[in-house]
Amino acid sequence: MMLLLMLAAALQTAANPQQPPDQTMMVEPAAMLIAACDADGDAQVTAAELSACLARSFAGADTAHAGSIGYIQYGDWAKRYLGDENALPSPFEVDGDHDNRITLAELQADFARIFARLDTNHDGVVTRTECLTIRALPFGDGGRRRRH
Repeated sequence: MMLLLMLAAALQTAANPQQPPDQTMMVEPAAMLIAACDADGDAQVTAAELSACLARSFAGADTAHAGSIGYIQYGDWAKRYLGDENALPSPFEVDGDHDNRITLAELQADFARIFARLDTNHDGVVTRTECLTIRALPFGDGGRRRRH
């Protein structure tokens, strides 16, 4: 039965070459930021490059030079560097001590965790390839939503 469904989907795609593929490559917001931290232009990001990049971006968000930012400031930071104020990681995730403030150390610790997850070959650098995620689209609709 599954084979028949797969064959039908393949025939439908062949009959309609304008239809998008059943999967696509995406970059999660945190991975997009990490890729942008490539300071030397070698298309690889080291942990040191990421740490320095986060320090620069955090300094821009910490306008009061208090050493920490609130969740609203984090939302502004996320909008600028992750593309949306609601992008992950959320401030609740980053705020390791749950004091409703985010420090540079907390931001760097959370991104170090993301960096380690993305560094799939464990060589200490994250490449553009490692930043990509292959996402399967819902079967049968090509990822399009219907209008009602």
